[in-house]
Amino acid sequence: MSDITKDPAMTDATSSDNADTQPKPVPPVSFLAQLWPYLSRYKKVMTGAATALIFTSLITLALGQGVRLVIDDGILSQSMTALNQMLGLVLILVVAMAIGTFVRFYLVTWLGERVSADLRNDVFSHLVRMHPSYFEENQSGEIMSRLTTDTTLLQSIIGSSLSFALRNALTVTGGLIMLFVTNLKLTAVVMLGVPAVLVPAILLGRKVRTLSRQSQDSVADVGSYAGEVIRQVKTVQSYSREQFEINAFSAEVNRAFEVAKKRIRQRSLLLGLVIMLAFTAIAAMVWVGGYDVMTGRMSGGELAAFVFYALMVAFGVAGVSEVYGEIQRAAGATERLMELLAEPSLIKDPDQAQSIDSSVSEHLRFESVRFFYPSRPDRAALNDLNLVVKRGETVALVGPSGAGKSTLFELILRFYDPQKGRILMDGADISELALEDLRRPMALVPQQPVLFSNNVWYNIRYGRPDATDDEVIAAARAAHAYEFIMDLPQGFDSDLGENGVRLSGGQKQRIVIARAILNDPDILLLDEATSALDAESEYQVQQALNELMKNRTTLIIAHRLATVLGADRTVVLHEGELVAEGTHRSLLASSPLYKRLADLQFASDNHADGQTMQPVADVKDD
Repeated sequence: MSDITKDPAMTDATSSDNADTQPKPVPPVSFLAQLWPYLSRYKKVMTGAATALIFTSLITLALGQGVRLVIDDGILSQSMTALNQMLGLVLILVVAMAIGTFVRFYLVTWLGERVSADLRNDVFSHLVRMHPSYFEENQSGEIMSRLTTDTTLLQSIIGSSLSFALRNALTVTGGLIMLFVTNLKLTAVVMLGVPAVLVPAILLGRKVRTLSRQSQDSVADVGSYAGEVIRQVKTVQSYSREQFEINAFSAEVNRAFEVAKKRIRQRSLLLGLVIMLAFTAIAAMVWVGGYDVMTGRMSGGELAAFVFYALMVAFGVAGVSEVYGEIQRAAGATERLMELLAEPSLIKDPDQAQSIDSSVSEHLRFESVRFFYPSRPDRAALNDLNLVVKRGETVALVGPSGAGKSTLFELILRFYDPQKGRILMDGADISELALEDLRRPMALVPQQPVLFSNNVWYNIRYGRPDATDDEVIAAARAAHAYEFIMDLPQGFDSDLGENGVRLSGGQKQRIVIARAILNDPDILLLDEATSALDAESEYQVQQALNELMKNRTTLIIAHRLATVLGADRTVVLHEGELVAEGTHRSLLASSPLYKRLADLQFASDNHADGQTMQPVADVKDD
């Protein structure tokens, strides 16, 4: 199990130490204190639910006196009139209790649903603003478990178990008061059993809490493992690893089951022990009470009322003990959610955001930028990089794997901040710009296209949600995507499946390019989108890219050096450093690294003039 990391920049040793640390126990009521900001939004609902709860508890207590009157004034006095009157009174109390129960159940359940929805919204809102490296360092299944399973558990606890616990707590309190009022001696007998019930409930409840947290974590591991295998099912099947994955998943499920068994065993022991002790105390009380009735020291109705209250107290204590385990689970779920909400994002909007001056000729500037990835603090991904990109210029980035090309894009988009130096856009330090202002004028076309499980309209319009249908269609035409879109079963209304699984690679890229065209960016970031396509798809995508690049500042990660021929300038990166820049022809003469990369891809007798280019091998990006 991989715990959510507290500090993405911490060392591996520190992370390991933290992963082994168990959460510190806190009082079970603390989860209510942590949830109070959400509960307090609905004070009127809580007041109504509390009123209905108190009302039904009082009615329940009044029923005990009704039982006494039915026996003493009705049955034992042999008066049908009195019997009818007493039973009528009991019936009225039952109807009133039913109405109060309806109100209480509705309001408390509504509250549980509403708080769960609010908490789920807040967690998701926090997640989508987290720095991207957070999701590289933590399992998506673990995060999704907190967002779904834990919030659903809280919904059940707040909307059902907590109400049940409060009702039983009031019933126990009221029942004990009525026991004292009815018969002091019998109450003393019952009270002797209370500590015997509560002590094991508290001690075993602590163990249930720890096991509940472990159980939730193990279930998250199961979901994470299954999600990864399902996403990569083609790879699994192509290597005939189905049985291996089935066995591995079964082992994960069994580990989760073993933890759940321990939790269930503790809860079962807790419940059984409480019931045994409670009813042992009641049996002793009935024996003493029965003796007093036979000797004339109390009436049958008083004994019946006392038994009623004693059973009420016993069932109430048993109910509280049972729900105590659920509340422990809720405390564990709340801890996990609050940990997530408390996790700070390393990339934030500045307190005082600067404005962008679009009249500046230098569109982008890197000044002595040095950057280390948190997972590789001993190796610089970029080392004292200086680079200027003018407005409207097309700059190609080339270099071997690990040179730092993709890192440049991630820093421009401010997915990370450099440890040294700064990056300027339109003359302003990007760390002093609002994230929305920084990213809105940019569009990224990645090598692996990203599509959503929705229709074509949604995927293209994602670049500009307020775009009209005509604007979406125009963008599709410009991206050379309109024809194949209209060939889909429902045209623009066609659902594309998870990550566009129903489209070919070239079709996916053209949908992504249409999205970028619709966004109408000032700065275009191209992680060359044609390197993995067949010749026909590459031609179509390249035509769409040519349309997209017009009159824009463009940075291209060039996997195929044929791309650099159309660039205004080519920048050569190696091990995070800028080692050369110029045109294709000048770099062949001045940069041994560039010449070597060119020789790998172009026929040696044609690479100098860039004609009849025959790619031999792609230079993979980092």
